[in-house]
Amino acid sequence: MDISSSFHDPALCRALLDRLSRELQALGRPVRFMEVCGTHTVSLFRSGLRSLLPEGLEHLSGPGCPVCVTHDSEVAAFLRAAEKPNVVVATFGDLLRVPGPDGRSLKHAMAEGARVQVVYSPLDAVRLAAEHPADTVVFPSVGFETTAPVIAGAVMAARKANVTNFRIIACNKLVPPAMRALLEGEEKSRVDAFLLPGHVAVVLGLEPFAFLAREYGRPAVVGGFEPADILSALCLMVEMLRENRPRVGNTYMRAVSAEGSPQARRIMDTVFTVTDARWRGLGRIPQSGLALRDEWRDFDAMESLGLEFEETGHIPGCRCGDILRGALTPDRCPLFGRVCTPQNPTGPCMVSTEGSCAAWFRYRGA
Repeated sequence: MDISSSFHDPALCRALLDRLSRELQALGRPVRFMEVCGTHTVSLFRSGLRSLLPEGLEHLSGPGCPVCVTHDSEVAAFLRAAEKPNVVVATFGDLLRVPGPDGRSLKHAMAEGARVQVVYSPLDAVRLAAEHPADTVVFPSVGFETTAPVIAGAVMAARKANVTNFRIIACNKLVPPAMRALLEGEEKSRVDAFLLPGHVAVVLGLEPFAFLAREYGRPAVVGGFEPADILSALCLMVEMLRENRPRVGNTYMRAVSAEGSPQARRIMDTVFTVTDARWRGLGRIPQSGLALRDEWRDFDAMESLGLEFEETGHIPGCRCGDILRGALTPDRCPLFGRVCTPQNPTGPCMVSTEGSCAAWFRYRGA
């Protein structure tokens, strides 16, 4: 049996479920945990774990889908960039169908004649710019700490290769400040503990999440994405609550170290600086985003194309923002499964394969 298959082993998972039940019984009260990672969202549903969780353990999805948290004003900026002459928008595929406040997406813009091309890496966008020197190639830079070092590396590669027509729209978000905002907002009483994002922790390590336990008394555990990974993290989480010893734990040690990846952070910090950012559902969160440093501003598409992040409306009827805060489950949105489906999504939580609405629809039915 290889390592991957061992984390799917039914006997191991059953033993962990039994342990989780015993820990909950010893605790003697219900527990609501929130994951802040789209991969965890999908894994919990796809594996069937969500339906197997013991009574008294409630799962909430948080702002862990990078496409979903991209603000309406940012999507509107991507669309305005696509309307500019001699501009090619090079984007990840999951951003293609995310609607702006008027319901239009980059896919609509492409159908209307805009030059939009799907790429699989920011370096593909740099290569596209090198191949089309008469055009400005704009890459919408979305995602969390996981993608930011890769995008920063692409900017550095463009400068080294003297590709002067490559630009980005910097919209990357930082996960820890969003978690702080959740605990300081109206939803703070709903979250007892956090399942921390494994991919982000690979870059950040453990210390950036320590405030959750130190300041707010919430256990927080880094977990992997296989069924046994998730169950191990949940067992440790409930054990911390039972012992009243909240801390940051790590059950994903084969991928995550306490110090994370200093090299990835150095690359990210070379190109980007921390700034305030807007999040769908959470509004403006101080020091929760990334902007290009002054010495890299020649790669700023917003500045070179004369764009601004303008105040916009919201998608009518869409409750994606409430779902990202854990205030609402997808099945309680009036559009879910009726107007809004993966084939005809109204909001980004149904567009992305990592979105809560898409996971609910696919694995629970409409």
